[in-house]
Amino acid sequence: MTPLGARLRALREERGVTLKDMARELRVSSAYLSALEHGRRGKPTWSLLQRIITYFNVIWDEAEDLQRLAELSDPKVTIDTGGLAPEATELANRLATEIGRLSPEDLVFLKAELIRRAAKR
Repeated sequence: MTPLGARLRALREERGVTLKDMARELRVSSAYLSALEHGRRGKPTWSLLQRIITYFNVIWDEAEDLQRLAELSDPKVTIDTGGLAPEATELANRLATEIGRLSPEDLVFLKAELIRRAAKR
């Protein structure tokens, strides 16, 4: 599941909306919407994201959050380390190899550490 998919599912559940009803209102298939929630589809188009925001009638901050989550929800990431330090290439390859073996706690820790260190710059 992607960050956007998790948030969409939570919004649907909070409002008591079925996947089928939401898909019909957004003019997409329920299979596509399910795939989007489960991370089998990449981020939605800008147009669809705007329809989702309108559908849920969210306030500005939450609309911006949905847009940010969409940007962070590509399930098939490619990392170009060309021109970077050898450590960057090693890190990207180790992460690609090991990410499936990391616990949820490890993932939370590593994400927080990356965010913390990037914010220092």
